Amino acid sequence: MNRRTSNGDLYDPRRGDQAIRTQSLHLDGKPSDPARTNYFSVYFLESGSGTIWADASHFPFGPDSLLFFVPYQHIRFLPEGPVQAEVIQFHANFLCVETFHAEVGCSGILFNDPYGVPMVRLDHRAKSEVAGLVDRIRREQSERELAFGEVMLAYLKILLIIAARIKTPSSEECPPGAHALRHPVLVQLRDLIEQNFHTLHAPAEYAERLHLTPKTLGRIVREHLGTTPTDLIRNRILIHAKWQLLHTLKPVKEIAREVGFSDELYFSRLFKKATGYSPTFFREFETAIRGGSNLSMFSAHAPILQPPLARDT
Repeated sequence: MNRRTSNGDLYDPRRGDQAIRTQSLHLDGKPSDPARTNYFSVYFLESGSGTIWADASHFPFGPDSLLFFVPYQHIRFLPEGPVQAEVIQFHANFLCVETFHAEVGCSGILFNDPYGVPMVRLDHRAKSEVAGLVDRIRREQSERELAFGEVMLAYLKILLIIAARIKTPSSEECPPGAHALRHPVLVQLRDLIEQNFHTLHAPAEYAERLHLTPKTLGRIVREHLGTTPTDLIRNRILIHAKWQLLHTLKPVKEIAREVGFSDELYFSRLFKKATGYSPTFFREFETAIRGGSNLSMFSAHAPILQPPLARDT
């Protein structure tokens, strides 16, 4: 069963794919759309600048920084010139960031924050440390000596901890998005979406509760987060749906109802547009490659995850 298509590059251990991999990225200044994948991705940008789109959000990027992307996310680089980067990708089988392992730092800081830019800027010291870790991971992958997987995992955890510390210097607990919301309206909007995404899907409904016009709310979200209220709401819906599909055996129809859709087909189209695959394929494929281990977790409530594919089966 070949899951590599023109629209995806899915990790599948049944055909010998690596749970962690590294590769170099060279862009010549032209737009680039990396293959959509079920890996978590870390981009270590060594040189170059431009704009990057992550689903419906966009933000500028520059050298000496790390970018973090979640599985099944659509990414598009719009470089202003040549770009050089090293890419580390790993599946949840290798390090399950989606279940918030404490080793990778505060929940939602790097990969799973719908209200922040998935980027960490590096000073000279941090850049040197990250470059050394990336080189060690690459070398372990190439030489494949005794316990190389465990060594790669150790280096990866250190890299993620360094990034999380830079992004959240405080040692106190930090709720998802708290470090990024500098406008009071966004704090209120985040709380309203968290409380009501199951039933309220229209930005106008949130604008009314915030005593704003939809246009004003849209402007605030666009200026501070580089996205739209519609996509914030949709992202939260998909976070819940992905969690339930991965960690429960609830029928797709029931999950659709949980997030306020009486029409299962409409929900499935929404899910496929966002991820590239149908809810059924997403569940069956990820459960198969994880050996069913994902279904052993308690999941009465889907925490904020960002989260975060073209052919059905």
